[in-house]
Amino acid sequence: MTRFALEANFDGLVGPTHNYAGLSFGNVASANNANRVSNPREAALQGLAKMKALADLGYAQGVLPPQERPSVALLRTLGFSGNDHAVIREAARTAPAVLGAACSAASMWTANAATVSPSADTADGRVHFTAANLCSKLHRAIEHDTTSRVLRAAFPDEAQFVHHNALPGWPSLGDEGAANHTRFCGAYGERGVEFFVYGRDDLASTAAPRRFPARQTLQASQAIARLHGLANDDVVFAQQHPDAIDAGVFHNDVIAVGNGNVLFCHAQAFVDQAAVLATLRDRLAARGTQLEVIEVSAADVSIDDTVGSYLFNSQLLARTAESGGAMRLVVPQECRERPAVWRYLESLVAGGGPIRELQVFDLRESMRNGGGPACLRLRVVLTEAERKATHAGLWIDDARYAVLTGWVMRHYRDRLSVSDLADPALLDECRTALDELTQLLDLGSLYPFQRDI
Repeated sequence: MTRFALEANFDGLVGPTHNYAGLSFGNVASANNANRVSNPREAALQGLAKMKALADLGYAQGVLPPQERPSVALLRTLGFSGNDHAVIREAARTAPAVLGAACSAASMWTANAATVSPSADTADGRVHFTAANLCSKLHRAIEHDTTSRVLRAAFPDEAQFVHHNALPGWPSLGDEGAANHTRFCGAYGERGVEFFVYGRDDLASTAAPRRFPARQTLQASQAIARLHGLANDDVVFAQQHPDAIDAGVFHNDVIAVGNGNVLFCHAQAFVDQAAVLATLRDRLAARGTQLEVIEVSAADVSIDDTVGSYLFNSQLLARTAESGGAMRLVVPQECRERPAVWRYLESLVAGGGPIRELQVFDLRESMRNGGGPACLRLRVVLTEAERKATHAGLWIDDARYAVLTGWVMRHYRDRLSVSDLADPALLDECRTALDELTQLLDLGSLYPFQRDI
């Protein structure tokens, strides 16, 4: 008998050091907006507004806290010494790029935080989490220790949840988290098919991008499937198209999104795409579910428009049971501003297919660094018992939204340039804010500076 389950979304709260340092080679938006002045306050409020709107629509919506930045620990590891302010000053003077990495607020994109397998799929019947090592980028490779602590605090019950450490930070085990992972199913509580997309296979000669690096490896995806106790028939591996990576599709969620029995993707998303889709259809059919594929041609939406609008970095959300399986697509404002993309979306909604509604959000501050609606959230399928075992302080409702927006208004700057990262006062501001946040969310001593006191 299938247990009732729902899909919860846990969005990352944008941190106080949100800035445009242009750290992510291969991410076109990040590079194009390098050295612009950011607005951390507006970024955090935009993210919270999306969380609140989806919670108001009836979705299970949670929030995950940002990481401590600047990371003085990283700077000390790299040889900077003295008190914390001296460390920041010296890094700013002699290694500003390293300081930029230490100040990154990229943990806001929780699609990269971990890969999650629901209890219906795993051998031991528990929800499994593996924090992503993100070893392809220095500014992200420093996240996984805190990510693991956050996830353990959010999902603490060992009878319901299993937490795996990040894979070793070896290049052939490069893991970028749920941004390259999608789960297909009938009802959420049924056994599903987990779809892992990789950019390169380090043990075979396969087509490779020439301009930008492929970040996710097949070996990492296979390791996570083993750790999570997934049966071979429940897993499909596919290679991301190298031409898409070279166009700026650094994660699969920039060119494909799936939910339930629906896959919405570009025609140039995968290597040997017809075979990939046939395999997915067969696996779903074996479970009595028909996969519905919405495949967008280059004639309708070019790869350039795909990357520029983040059309597929949208949230595909199931509507009510009464909607007959129809879905809602949450898209960034940039989709409306690209004529070809908006024309396509309007025809899609009018066409009578599974996507029947659009929801548009202004996430400009995140988008300028290359992160849309889907980047900001980690999906976790939960039964009712698992939902009750989740840390209660993280669910978004009217009261939590009001508390968090007030907290942002008290602590965040409305202007932050790359040169401002050299200001030691920023560290003090961030620590004060995060210390208060852990109390507001009842998370205890989560950050290194709290535990070292």
